[in-house]
Amino acid sequence: MKESMIDATHDPRRQSWVESANGHPDFPIQNLPFVIFSARDGTPRGGVAIGDEILDLRQACAAGLFSGDVADAAEAAGGPQLNPLFALGAKPRQALRAALSDLLAADGHARTRVQPMAPVLLHKLADCRLHLPARIGDYTDFFAGIHHATNTGRMLRPDSPLPPNYKHMPIGYHGRASTVVPSGAPIQRPSGQRKPSSETEPSFGPSRYLDYELELGAFIGPGNARGTPIPITEAEDHIAGLCLLNDWSARDIQAWEFQPLGPFLAKSFATTISPVVVTPEALAPFRIPQPERPDGDPRPLDYLVSTSLDCAFEITLEVLIHTAGLKEQGKPPQRLARSNARHLYWTIGQMITHHACGGCNLEPGDLIGTGTISAPTADGLGSLLELTRGGREPVTLASGETRRFLEDGDEVIMRASCTRDGFVSIGFGECRGQIVAELTSETGR
Repeated sequence: MKESMIDATHDPRRQSWVESANGHPDFPIQNLPFVIFSARDGTPRGGVAIGDEILDLRQACAAGLFSGDVADAAEAAGGPQLNPLFALGAKPRQALRAALSDLLAADGHARTRVQPMAPVLLHKLADCRLHLPARIGDYTDFFAGIHHATNTGRMLRPDSPLPPNYKHMPIGYHGRASTVVPSGAPIQRPSGQRKPSSETEPSFGPSRYLDYELELGAFIGPGNARGTPIPITEAEDHIAGLCLLNDWSARDIQAWEFQPLGPFLAKSFATTISPVVVTPEALAPFRIPQPERPDGDPRPLDYLVSTSLDCAFEITLEVLIHTAGLKEQGKPPQRLARSNARHLYWTIGQMITHHACGGCNLEPGDLIGTGTISAPTADGLGSLLELTRGGREPVTLASGETRRFLEDGDEVIMRASCTRDGFVSIGFGECRGQIVAELTSETGR
């Protein structure tokens, strides 16, 4: 745990004058994640989620609630995208967090000045639309969940499921930034070439084996100049915040197209993220040492060896499904898996360092996916590909329906939370998407 990063903003006794924040499962005052939202006027701008409300940073700046460097950071966070805030780095973000915590605290110095302004400063979260937090210039998805990599690899290479480079470096592929969408956006079933082993020739059509992937996303803060690597000792300084991420996958299209260059149409059609950015500061109490590698695993090369004692995260993740049958029977979404970020073989810092080691320049707002985070147990498999063993063993739902892969109308919901004794739990909101046959003016956004 990053003891040096824990301060008054994490105090479990701290309450907010925003009553809905006290005991809120995701957004208590100890979290304060950043969002881009639009209210009734339809203008996207920056805010902070607090309980069932959003604090409008544009209005807070206009009211003169910040001064000095904090005012500059608030202005950067109050615009239509969070890229300017991400570019400032950790210290301005930390100062803004401390000021926000004081503004919103029930016993804060600014309460008497700020609370009367609540009608102007606060918007009901349920009445707002949340947008992508940043302009995502580039998106890279890694393959750092070793249990997922082993499970899927075993389907193709039973005797040697992991590729020979897996334990030596973080493996990744360059995704499609233009199709990253916020939670709630509908997901059109993609079309492409498919060639199952039972057919002699490929055919073109909608994917028959549509799947989800349970991941975390990391937004890049300050970037690096092209040709200038990011040392592992500085990698965490480039993390602006985390979100949930679902890298939707068309498994049949992927199986036919991925040799020799990896995923293309099978993943470029959509990636959904939760639209709140949980900062490294909020996550400080939930940092853990990187889990020890099993005996016999190679030591990482020196450029990937972190000196940080707490470079991993204790974050519980779950994925649920809500089908037409469950809805018709009045049943809630059914949980399919529960996993934890501790099961990542590589840390986000190692991913960043490896990404930049060849001279690639990362920019504020770039997005990194961790890869599917599966647990080592059967109740923690982060994709249907694993859960149904490639579709051979369908899962039976509480409605009586069965699923090998996703069907039109199915809604996938991902959630995440951080819990530790002595601290207030925080969450990430939802990462939600519903499968549709095609996008229309009614479904598309």
